[in-house]
Amino acid sequence: MATSERFAETADVETASEDYARRFAGTVGEWFLERQASAVRELLADLPPGGRLLDVGGGHAQLVPVLIEAGFEVLVVGSAQSCAVRLAPWLTGGRCRFEVANLIALPYEARSFDAVLSVRLLPHVAGWRELLREICRVAARCAVVDYPSSRSVNAFAEGLFPAKKRLEGNTRPFTLFTPEGIRAAFLAEGFRIAASRPQFLWPMVLHRLLGLAAVSRALEAPGRVTGLLQFFGSPVIVRADRID
Repeated sequence: MATSERFAETADVETASEDYARRFAGTVGEWFLERQASAVRELLADLPPGGRLLDVGGGHAQLVPVLIEAGFEVLVVGSAQSCAVRLAPWLTGGRCRFEVANLIALPYEARSFDAVLSVRLLPHVAGWRELLREICRVAARCAVVDYPSSRSVNAFAEGLFPAKKRLEGNTRPFTLFTPEGIRAAFLAEGFRIAASRPQFLWPMVLHRLLGLAAVSRALEAPGRVTGLLQFFGSPVIVRADRID
């Protein structure tokens, strides 16, 4: 029996919750989302407005307004109807659509969408290879995902997780990836990494503890100037293009 027939991935249920949204409250949380939105805009900038875009596990609604503003026809797919709650302002206005499906067995034809996006999901699913395979299967042109890099301070994540849990309260375990591993996984599906946007040199939990976006911006600035961010930053948002 195929993996997708045995179980469905539901990690996006937590990501789409109000509890998860509180992790991005305040000026630091807003700054996190601004950095993420800016990276996604850059990575999709060459796609013409009006293209069909699938947001896999995007019930957190962090990027839906960004994608709509860019002129895409947006469909969000989630593993449960509850994943649509935070999308209500855009669903009621008819500016995007939502469907429930098994995220590792998407009910769409191959190359059905110009681009497929999945942010804040890949490191939290058990069947991440199956998820990536489905993302690539239904993407005609490109796929955009994010991942926590083991090149960063995340290399110590396992040992530091109990302390992080005490500080953040609602954090959860996640899978670390290497750039080489992500590159190989995409190549196996016929895609090549076209661009990457590492987001933070310092761990996000530190920025949350500081609590001031201005201080965090100043702390991150040297990493951008020296190029350390590009090599050691995390999480990393990547765009992979279909090779043919």
